[in-house]
Amino acid sequence: ARVAVEAAHVDYWWKFVGLDGKVIGMTTYGESAPAKDLYQFFGITAEAVVAAVKELTA
Repeated sequence: ARVAVEAAHVDYWWKFVGLDGKVIGMTTYGESAPAKDLYQFFGITAEAVVAAVKELTA
């Protein structure tokens, strides 16, 4: 099970996690705001990472 976390666009990481992996990050062009707000908006959170790992290892 592979999970990648990327603060920018996620496309690059699919070749590392494979078709069965998960990538946490942005899938659209970026926004402008404080990082804390942007991470929450785009779902780049510890909770999202934990959920992805649990989903892949269940």
